[in-house]
Amino acid sequence: MEFVRLGRTNENVSVAGLGCGGHSRLGMARGASSEEAADLVRRALDLGINFIDTAMAYGTEEAVGLGMQGHDRSNIFVSTKSLVGRGGGETDPERYTAAEFAENLDDSLRKLKTDYVDLWHLHGVGVKQLDYAREVLLPEMKRQQEAGKIRFIGITEIFRHDTEHELLRAALPHDEYDVVMVGFNLLNPSARKTIFPLTMKNDVGTLIMFAVRRGLNSAANTREAIEAMIELDDVDPAAINPEDPLDFLRETPGVKSQIEAAYRFCRYEPGAHVILTGTGSAEHLEENVESILAPPLPDETLAKLKAIFGDSSKASGN
Repeated sequence: MEFVRLGRTNENVSVAGLGCGGHSRLGMARGASSEEAADLVRRALDLGINFIDTAMAYGTEEAVGLGMQGHDRSNIFVSTKSLVGRGGGETDPERYTAAEFAENLDDSLRKLKTDYVDLWHLHGVGVKQLDYAREVLLPEMKRQQEAGKIRFIGITEIFRHDTEHELLRAALPHDEYDVVMVGFNLLNPSARKTIFPLTMKNDVGTLIMFAVRRGLNSAANTREAIEAMIELDDVDPAAINPEDPLDFLRETPGVKSQIEAAYRFCRYEPGAHVILTGTGSAEHLEENVESILAPPLPDETLAKLKAIFGDSSKASGN
């Protein structure tokens, strides 16, 4: 495993992070039990992953807690989250009071079987929620930090609805967060221009989500995703093979697969720290870790990707 300094947290964390949400949720989205999901956490730890990202909304905190049992807690960096309200930020539902928000943290700690988390995020924050989060919930996060229940404070965007990073562009200038979770992939690298300059300026750690989702997990799904991008004028159709838009990527010498290339693309982006990978399979996890640890893509391949997708910002690749 390779490790990276997570911004101003000064923590050395694995470049591959186990993502416990997404479409799989450690296999629990497809019927795996908490104990079966915990086996995947154990395998991640065996592979040298020391960064685990879960959330109250994922339903995987208990599995993470089970998987960490018997391991030195001080060697594991645990990230969890609470929504601002009773539902996703894209709909701006009834918001939690500061006391209810603190209760969410206590519930997470119980499920994780720990007395502190390394990183607690405001989860999936919508732009309309930001002022409330800053004025009411962020002070509570700082109180919990002073009480020793959390070490660092973070915020995550809703990339599938906020592909141009409106939330993080509004939040980062206040310099109140130690770590942010941001969507970034080869179909939408817009964070390169709008987010990473801000995080690097203030030494903010970054967690990369959506490195590989449905739009990049097969040639057929990529073709479908890029057709939608063309309709949005987000990609020039003249720049690609419409039947197989990423054929050149898979044909690059040393590239084993499109998925591998997508992880390598994110791994070496300046400003990117932890590349999150989610799965319900130990074999798949091992393949993804191998991809994240592979060398950078060739310069000529990166140049071609930039020419095609460098200005794209309207798709998440989900």
